[in-house]
Amino acid sequence: MNDQSNIPVTFEEIPFADLHISDLNPRKVVNEASIITLAENIRAYGLIQNLAGYRDETGVGVVVGGRRYRALALLQDDKRFQSVTVKMAPDQATAEYWATSENAQREALHPADEIQDFGAMEKRGATVADIATAYGATEAHVYRRLALAALPCPVINALRSGDISLSNAAAFTISDDEKLTLEVLENVRGTGESDHRIKKMLKPDAIKDSDRRAIYVGIEAYIEAGGRTSSDLFADEVLIDDPAILDDLFGKKLTEASEGLIAEGWKWADPINDSYIGWYQIDEMKLARIYAEDGELTEEQGEEYDALAELAESDALDDEGQAKLAALQSILDGSFTDEQKAHAGVLVYVDSRGTVQCETGLIRGTDKKAAIEAGVLAKSNYAGSTGTKSPISNKLRIDLERIATGARQHAALRDPDLLLALLAFQLSGKSGYSSVLGLRETEVPNIPTTEMVGYALDERLTKTTRPAKFSSDMGRVFRAYKAKGPEFIMEEVTRHLASRLFVDEDLGEMIDKAVKTNIRENFTPTAENFFGRVGGPYLVNLWCELLDLPEDHPTATTFAKLKKSEKADKMEALFGDPKMRKAHSITEAQAKRIDAWLPEGMV
Repeated sequence: MNDQSNIPVTFEEIPFADLHISDLNPRKVVNEASIITLAENIRAYGLIQNLAGYRDETGVGVVVGGRRYRALALLQDDKRFQSVTVKMAPDQATAEYWATSENAQREALHPADEIQDFGAMEKRGATVADIATAYGATEAHVYRRLALAALPCPVINALRSGDISLSNAAAFTISDDEKLTLEVLENVRGTGESDHRIKKMLKPDAIKDSDRRAIYVGIEAYIEAGGRTSSDLFADEVLIDDPAILDDLFGKKLTEASEGLIAEGWKWADPINDSYIGWYQIDEMKLARIYAEDGELTEEQGEEYDALAELAESDALDDEGQAKLAALQSILDGSFTDEQKAHAGVLVYVDSRGTVQCETGLIRGTDKKAAIEAGVLAKSNYAGSTGTKSPISNKLRIDLERIATGARQHAALRDPDLLLALLAFQLSGKSGYSSVLGLRETEVPNIPTTEMVGYALDERLTKTTRPAKFSSDMGRVFRAYKAKGPEFIMEEVTRHLASRLFVDEDLGEMIDKAVKTNIRENFTPTAENFFGRVGGPYLVNLWCELLDLPEDHPTATTFAKLKKSEKADKMEALFGDPKMRKAHSITEAQAKRIDAWLPEGMV
């Protein structure tokens, strides 16, 4: 290595036009924004550190100070920088040493030193803009450093000694209680505690402005009510320091929203503090659900809806169009009648985004009888059990679900266009995480364990296709399949889509209305598929319910004395044998009730 101890150094004033970046300069990647900031610094304070260069055949190559050279290039409108003092290397070996050493030995200020210097500059009267220019930093960076400079000295000293990290120090800026700050500092010094835990120690009750309650109430309303806030510059958030005030405002505003719904005609509206209301909560509250009456669009409105929806899909819909689309969607969604509202209520809550939401059309247990009598709520199909345990076994329930699925598939065959639309709905990703069709290797089950006893489906749902022989030429097999023509292909698509129809409750309800699903069209309860699989008391209660019999009626008491198998056979005859109905003088109303009856969970 060359001896650098006695290098003959000279300084020359070089016209900027004669300078260029030397190939020896190791810095190849630069941040253009930082060059602009550096140029502002040089214009304000001058060139504090000289460039270093080496004369070659094309002029003077800058080996040290590539960023400064690029910044000076932006300042050539200023005569002060049209010539530059350059420290000249006597030979190429020295120039190479300078180029490497200057960049390798550079060390930035320790954050603690920079923080204290920022604070000292501010005390001397420097503005944030002045400090930003001097340091070549953004004003946001300066604001954050000044927030750290306001911390008690022990916190900065702990940062300097490495007892806490820079992000730990930033966490302390949310506190305006010096005594608590120093207590927490001693608890976390040298422990590697997380920033989140430090913030919780400093302000255990503080709530972020991103909290759903804060969004719903609004920061301005909270402050107007006397609530205090503090800022966390490092997380770009505001902290709510008086949660009790926020909770009070939140409860009052949610109550006002609930009262507004009652004014709209709902029988009741309860504010709920949860951020989500699911089916399990509604079930726990013993609430029955009714649905709004479907709405219909005129042909002209339908065309407008399709056009607006297409624009919305491509994010090309303006505010006016969005409003029109929302209005048309509201018509499609339907509305609750005044009579429905008179028997039902609403659960009102605020979701995680701070938006008020409503679960509408809910009927309390105490209101169910009146709702049934008014025709607003359908009567439960099960009236036999007085306990909480259902008489329907899990295996039987699965069979009933399969039967209901098969009935829906059976009805969907009437509307191939709907099936194709559902296919597009799922394949496009529009359905999100909800599966519309069972497009998997396994089929969607629609045959119960009792096979086809009392159960009938369109043969297209039950016939099988013989697979091609092993090692067949699949190209030839497909060509032969396709050659059967578009009518055959459409028939195949329709039946296979129908056989894989598998949707959630809300979408299923819409489909059932569209295709007029009628489970009893496919399923008739028999001793084997249902009655023989439930308990005797259930059958006795059902017998009385269907025939309008009091428990002490001779027909009821005679039925109750039968063996379970005899009860099951007698129930099967009631559902399928005209002679049995004639023997018991079944009225027209009773016959309709029997012909429409389904076990619980199937409607």
